[in-house]
Amino acid sequence: MQGKAETPAHHQTRLALLRLTGDEQLHTGREGRSMTRQFKPRMALGAHTMRAPLGGRTINPARACEQPLNEKPGGPQMPSTPANTSFLATRCGKLTLALLCAVAFLDFVDASIVNIALPSIRRALHFSVQDLVWVPSSYLLTYGGFMLLGGRGADLLGRRRMLVAGVSLIGVSSLIGGFVGSSGMLVAARLAQGLGAAMTLPAALSILTTTFKEGKDRNTALGVWGGIAGLASAADVLLGGLLTEGPGWRWVMFVNPIAAVLVLGAVYQLIADDRRRARLANFDALGAVLATGGMVLLVFALVKAPTVGWGKLRTVAELAGALALLTAFVINELRANNPLAPMSIFRINGLGYSNATQLIGFAGLLAMFFYLTLYMQNVLHYSAIQTGAAYLPLCFAVGIAAGIASQLLSRIGTRPVIVAGALISAGGMYWLSRIPVHGSFASDLLPGMLVLSFGVGPMFVAVTTAANAGVPADKAGLAASLLNASQQVGGALGLAIFTAVATSRTNHLLAAHTPIAHALTAGFQRALLVGSIFILASALIGLRATNTRGEEPKGAPTALSEAARA
Repeated sequence: MQGKAETPAHHQTRLALLRLTGDEQLHTGREGRSMTRQFKPRMALGAHTMRAPLGGRTINPARACEQPLNEKPGGPQMPSTPANTSFLATRCGKLTLALLCAVAFLDFVDASIVNIALPSIRRALHFSVQDLVWVPSSYLLTYGGFMLLGGRGADLLGRRRMLVAGVSLIGVSSLIGGFVGSSGMLVAARLAQGLGAAMTLPAALSILTTTFKEGKDRNTALGVWGGIAGLASAADVLLGGLLTEGPGWRWVMFVNPIAAVLVLGAVYQLIADDRRRARLANFDALGAVLATGGMVLLVFALVKAPTVGWGKLRTVAELAGALALLTAFVINELRANNPLAPMSIFRINGLGYSNATQLIGFAGLLAMFFYLTLYMQNVLHYSAIQTGAAYLPLCFAVGIAAGIASQLLSRIGTRPVIVAGALISAGGMYWLSRIPVHGSFASDLLPGMLVLSFGVGPMFVAVTTAANAGVPADKAGLAASLLNASQQVGGALGLAIFTAVATSRTNHLLAAHTPIAHALTAGFQRALLVGSIFILASALIGLRATNTRGEEPKGAPTALSEAARA
């Protein structure tokens, strides 16, 4: 703009563009003089922040994400793109989504990859039958117990920081777990794995929901996320079988450090450093203790209830203690000046109902994986690898259904997808509850699995979208942790209830001298039937969930408007 006077409004607009793009040459003035202003845009170049030197930016072409960062007050840094540009359509966006899904896959698989290896672990480390349950349960204990603290930590301390810390903890604890020579050390390693997962999963999901704007980008990203969750549900069984029958059970632990190194390298390349001053003034330490203590005790009580007995004084006391701690936590949050989990987040339309739908629905869904696995191995006598392979059609169908659902959300909204998905899932679960003693995969398992999969994928994609709709960026980690905590508590609650149902039915038939295969199958049928009722109940709860099409709220600030206000 030479030879022409520039109005103050034009000047401010150009300054905003400079801040957005990082350009440093400003031609202005009546005589076309060249005036140089020095700006220091921050670049998403891995583990550090590069500041542009005077006279031009230094860019490393080897980096995947070389975009300026849109730094909003109180929010994370994220790559900024023009308002009408899809970040997911860029190479950086695709790689970022692939990385976040890889983190989710690692967490989901770790929860149960050891299940197939349990007989080998018992022989090698001399576990008792009663103590062997702590190999999978210890992971669930810290995973569910520390989920809320991990999610809020991502909001307060930085999402990339929590992601790196969690992945590192998973890698180190898994490496130690692979070399252990005692049962106690393996349980300790699994506890540390669960803690690492509680740090990484809320951070990854909150990065996803704050990086991809509401609308088609976020719906598609959440569809892929839901598909990965379905894939992981079957992959853990298949991978566990391949590793156990191949190099040995220790490799179900050794595979994690390798994956962690690859993930950490990608995190530093692709995820912007949202380093900020830790907002820890008047930190709600009491709230952190009450929330973590209450969640850990609740999950512990649910895990042990089937073994101890629901009516025993110990179980009742543990559940009552968990309820008391969580009640005290809520009271503390209402009074604290800087609460760990502001109760105002539940004023967001539909958040509570979305989490309740997730809790009840996942309780029923977990019954399918747990009891069908037992049915295939103990009644149909499938090997570990055959059992894992049997789930492959289901997990691929979940991925396809999740992708279709992500496109439907923008047309009909989340509520119809949640309800329809839950009803279809309940129908598939009811079909599976009729498995016979002398069943076959093609006629008795595959049809019900496919029906179930075409409901599960849409249901959980829509629930995740509804639970994150309208959540401010500085509470995205908290919202993600609440959603994932409801899933873990739902899983523990479902297994506790369904184990009691299946065991009661099986023991009753065994007492009547029923052949063991028939007694086991009858117990599995009863558990799957109750699971279908749980999923049906989640459809009723889903009627109250928010109905959003994932559209970006009107008046939402764009990158340019943020820069213009700076």
